Amino acid sequence: MPSIRLGEIAYARSGDKGDSSNIGVIATSPQNYDSLAQVLTADRVQQYFAPAGCTKAVRYDLPNLLAFNFILSHVLDGGGSVSLRIDAQGKAFGQMLLEMLIDT
Repeated sequence: MPSIRLGEIAYARSGDKGDSSNIGVIATSPQNYDSLAQVLTADRVQQYFAPAGCTKAVRYDLPNLLAFNFILSHVLDGGGSVSLRIDAQGKAFGQMLLEMLIDT
């Protein structure tokens, strides 16, 4: 099974929700949405962001938008105004997720 970058079949946008990062992932087609529903699990996303301090990820499915919304709890080290992270608002998390290799 060949692997591809998630960014080849989806778009993403991210930001902060207090101390958590919010990542929206939008599939480029209904077929890609169905594939992503199987491989882009909350556990997989949590493991992917574990080096950044993510200990929990929750996935919300939005099939009418061909999208998923992920909340990465407590990954922003306090949030925008108190965090010493370079990306205190989590704007880069979506782009980082698009680099994930997935099986097609």
